[in-house]
Order: sequence, then structure tokens, then C-alpha cells
Amino acid sequence: MSLREAALQVLCTADPSVKASAARELFAQADTLALDVHAALAEPPGVPGRPERPRLVAPKEVPTRSPFTPEGRSALLHSIAHIEFNAINLALDAVWRFTGMPAGFYRDWLQVASEEALHFTLLREHLRSLGADYGDFDAHDGLWLMTQRTSHDIVARMALVPRTLEARGLDATPPLQAKLARAGDARAVEILDVILRDEVGHVAIGNRWYRWLCERDGLDPVRLYGELVRRYQAPRLRPPFNEGARRAAGFTDAELAFLHQIPPE
Repeated sequence: MSLREAALQVLCTADPSVKASAARELFAQADTLALDVHAALAEPPGVPGRPERPRLVAPKEVPTRSPFTPEGRSALLHSIAHIEFNAINLALDAVWRFTGMPAGFYRDWLQVASEEALHFTLLREHLRSLGADYGDFDAHDGLWLMTQRTSHDIVARMALVPRTLEARGLDATPPLQAKLARAGDARAVEILDVILRDEVGHVAIGNRWYRWLCERDGLDPVRLYGELVRRYQAPRLRPPFNEGARRAAGFTDAELAFLHQIPPE
């Protein structure tokens, strides 16, 4: 089995624990598998593999939870775990779906899948220590919906998934950590430290390949980004922005200035 075929197989795996373990193992073994960057793989039914729970509902149907009650904190951490589970899927999807990219593209996204799998595992273990588990609360499918919308357009995928939806986590994580610290959950704060550190790298990977594609195709990355946001109805990002983390992830001054010009949702 080739590397991209193996990524598709892991993507179709429904059991969250098995998927997380398989994603990490695939990255560890990536150099031993053949890589055909030009092979066009057929999309099988059941992409992505999901467990029966959590129940997926519209984003507005997922209530906002306070971290200052036991159930609220579990629900909040569950929502983050669900984001990380979806992030495994979107990274694997980039590996199998898109053809003709340099070998480093596929290795980068396998690394992302492996690290997202670690994040999911850490959060699930912590949820279980609180008496809950993944699947106990409803969740929404926002990350994967944008992955589907951009399935035919690698430039839009790089622009709108890692460097838009995932980059929101760079802004949201420090305030969330402050709330969890006030709630007395030091372990959750530690896990979010790991996630924030790694997510800077993931957004940087999105930035790097978005710019590579723009340069290849003779496109202005700042102007094109605004067009893609409108075309694919991406969420309008709200300040305040974590400019330090965004700069570390490779956002330029022009890109940060553009973010402040986007009207809010």
C-alpha cells in the first residue's frame, strides 16, 4: 500500500482511538512507504470515518458551556476534542486527495495528522478523568464542511482550513486557558499549551503551501485570500488576534492588516 492510500485508509477508520493511533503510526512509518504524487485515488464511501457518537448538529444548536461547573468544563473540553478529531481527518484528506505536489507537502500533512491525533488523545484521557468521554455531548461539523467545500481546490483548502479555521485557535486558546486556570484545571491548561505550540506549526504549514501555490500560479496571496473568503463563505474572523502566534506561524504584516479590515460576521 502506498503512503497516500494508507492515509485514505486511516481517514476511513471510524473508531477514534484506532484512528488516532493509526495516524501517529503512519507518520512514524512514512519514509518506508512508496509515494506516488500523481496517482488519482477514487474517493470511497464513508469519508471521513466517524463513530456513531457524538451526534452532529448545527453549530447554533451546540450550547456555550461555562468551565466553572463540572459538566460545563467537560462539555467545553469535549468541543475541543471534537475539533482535534476533525483536524486529524482534514490533514489526512490533504494527503490522499491532492495530486502533483512536492513530497514535502504530504509529509507535512502527515505530521499534522500525527500531532492532531496526540492532541485528541490527551484531551480524551483528560475527559475520562473528569467522568466523561468523547461522544457524550453534541458537536458540530464546521471544520469538515469547509474541507468538503474546498475538495476540488487545493489553493482554497490551504487558504481557508489551516490558515483561517485552524488559525482561529491561535486567537482563542490563551483566553480559554485563562478561564480554565480560574476554574482550577491545571491539566487542561497544560494540554492547551501543547496544542497551541503545535498549532502554530500547523498554521505555518498552511501558510507555506498557500504561498507556494500562489507563487506557482502567479497569484497575489493577500488579494486572493479575500476573494476566497467571499467565494467559499468562510467565517469572518473577529479580533482580538493573537498577533504574536500568527507572526510565528508566518503571517505577514500585510496579511495581519487585511484581517483587521474584514467585516465581522
